[in-house]
Amino acid sequence: MGMVTMLALACGDQHFFEKNVAIPNRSWNYSEMPKFEVAITDNKATYDIWINVRNTGEYNYANLFLLVHENGPKLRDTAFRYELKLAEVDGRWTGKSAGSLYENQLLLKENFSFPDTGKYTFAVEQNMRENPLRDITDIGIKIKKR
Repeated sequence: MGMVTMLALACGDQHFFEKNVAIPNRSWNYSEMPKFEVAITDNKATYDIWINVRNTGEYNYANLFLLVHENGPKLRDTAFRYELKLAEVDGRWTGKSAGSLYENQLLLKENFSFPDTGKYTFAVEQNMRENPLRDITDIGIKIKKR
């Protein structure tokens, strides 16, 4: 039994950082950008960075466009646009489901090294034509140390 516990702890250590933020009233305005601050103490390590998205079955689109703003030590302030597919052509939702909620992840950076130690901030902005964007329930970020 002790071996199973050690294995579970070893796997658990892989999640360096994970936080999800609820979108108030499932109505996401352009001006509302969930921010995630991460303290990096080891800039020699490599990381995978993911965006977590939860939507309801009432969401009107098959995809979601996001602008991800990044800043931190020795990193120029940047904003990159990403597209996350949320539904198949036939209308079936992608991702994991729990009741009427669907969860998807988007890999932003793979095998990424932060340029320096210190605090890094990721802010996520919805980049769809609809404002406010309805039926996105949560946005989050997950950073896994490799």
